[in-house]
Amino acid sequence: MTSTLPNDNIKNFDEQITNKLISEIIRDRIKSKGTRFSANDNIAEFINPGELEILEREVASRIKDLLKSLIIDIDNDHNTQETAERVSKMYINEVFKGRYYNQPKVTSFPNDKNLDEIYTVGPITVRSACSHHLVPILGECWIGIKPGNKVIGLSKFARVADWVFSRPHIQEEAVMILADEIEKLCEPKGLGIIVKAQHYCMKWRGVKEPNTSMINSVVRGDFRHDLSLKQEFFELVKQQSSNKNY
Repeated sequence: MTSTLPNDNIKNFDEQITNKLISEIIRDRIKSKGTRFSANDNIAEFINPGELEILEREVASRIKDLLKSLIIDIDNDHNTQETAERVSKMYINEVFKGRYYNQPKVTSFPNDKNLDEIYTVGPITVRSACSHHLVPILGECWIGIKPGNKVIGLSKFARVADWVFSRPHIQEEAVMILADEIEKLCEPKGLGIIVKAQHYCMKWRGVKEPNTSMINSVVRGDFRHDLSLKQEFFELVKQQSSNKNY
């Protein structure tokens, strides 16, 4: 589209953009669409090619300020001289990658054989971070499916779970988001998800209770309405839990 702004206005507009931080530019794009950008939201569609590298540098500069405010001598302490850069890359490309990267490509296939028996996948290791304190949540996930018109490969469940959980979360919401994504991908007649995880906001700080875990579940479709299917799902998960090394 050809701009209709006078040349002086175009120059001023370019200068405004140049003077903005990349985080501000991305945030403005999101706000202009009226889209939410909470900690556990994916914002990949608003990030243009090459901007994540710029964002990494911005985040690293902020982390340096944090370390300095914690009175750590990052100029002379050889252990922390590159900590800011390491942490920035870790957040954006690893532990919070589910915010900044698109969902892994998942190909679905027609359920030509009309499979209608339920199956479970698990335990899938999930890693997240508590959105209240940004400390780890580590656990396991089981996914149960009663197939509908489409099926996906077993490994894809693990990839999607990793993508969803690689964001700051509270566990209750993470399970709901994962269920939404699985439903979009394979449109199952029934879906069940169970997550059991330990939260380092309880293990490492606060009450410092090392052995406490949280278990929560979501059931949808036939699993929700047919008690026998729901019980079968939970029984299959129980068997997988007790035979991890089989």
